[in-house]
Amino acid sequence: MAQGGSIVSGVSGRYASALFELAQEMKVADSVGANLDRFGAMIDDSADLQALIRNPVFTAEQQVAAVNVVLARAGIDGLAAKFIGLVAAKRRLFALPGMITGFRQLQADAKGIVRAEVTVAEQPSAAQVKDIAAALRETAGKEVEIDLRIDPSLIGGLIVKMGSRMVDASLKTKLNSIRLAMKEVG
Repeated sequence: MAQGGSIVSGVSGRYASALFELAQEMKVADSVGANLDRFGAMIDDSADLQALIRNPVFTAEQQVAAVNVVLARAGIDGLAAKFIGLVAAKRRLFALPGMITGFRQLQADAKGIVRAEVTVAEQPSAAQVKDIAAALRETAGKEVEIDLRIDPSLIGGLIVKMGSRMVDASLKTKLNSIRLAMKEVG
């Protein structure tokens, strides 16, 4: 069990916990978190980077060299860069996205922030995001940080995952429910 009551487990959780404790000791948790978020976004946006971290064909040396080039070009340095390099050297890059998620959760817990994943069909306006955050803050009774995802297949509405709770108010789910009800009738 890590600080703040979060349960982290597995390879990703152990690495995330170790990094978080070290970052707190060094008083650089916020900058490490920001750098990990940037690298995580790069992974999400790049098929080549995804292949590098998931493909076991690359040797540890190849992964370390490639990751160091990416980190240098992205301007990611300090503890976050050393951590990502260590993960590459230990051939654990496949677990890096989980490590980043674990670190973010530990950081949010330490700050008393609840993280919520909100998936919508199209990019909402700033006012809509503000309204969603206010509603979630009221429900959680704490400050809420939103991870916004866009999924056009939802058609409309939204899906909210906050802690162990999930609310699916998407048009796609409602249409599927109607379709199933119609099959049962006919």
